[in-house]
Amino acid sequence: MRQTTMLKAEEVKKDWYVIDAAGQNLGRLASKVASVIRGKHKANYTPNVDCGDYVIILNAAKIVYTGDQENKKVYYHHTMYPGGLKKRSIGLMKRENPVELVEKAVHGMLPHTKLGDKMRKHLYVYEGSEHPHTAQKPMELK
Repeated sequence: MRQTTMLKAEEVKKDWYVIDAAGQNLGRLASKVASVIRGKHKANYTPNVDCGDYVIILNAAKIVYTGDQENKKVYYHHTMYPGGLKKRSIGLMKRENPVELVEKAVHGMLPHTKLGDKMRKHLYVYEGSEHPHTAQKPMELK
């Protein structure tokens, strides 16, 4: 009889990956990155352990989206004061802060738990093509 191997937190080996987002679709990129951050691409995936890897996304300003999302897709935020509903379109977010746009897309695909909060810290997004993580020797993620 075979046993299912469950990883412990100290047994996890974390890698670093870098992705060039220029010309890639926002949703498809976010789902692939969320899967890598959770660790679902590994053979020894354990749902209750942070066994994912670190991901660096470059060229966030050059990401694309399909259809008429620039005007139709809206992100909402409430200030918790009466009448405090704020909304921003995806086009406005891409012009003002493309890093936040990519982070929101990936964070929405991660679990909304304490473990998910820990996983969110494994994502690094940069607007340009330079990053300060060369010492970690990140590998290209296809």
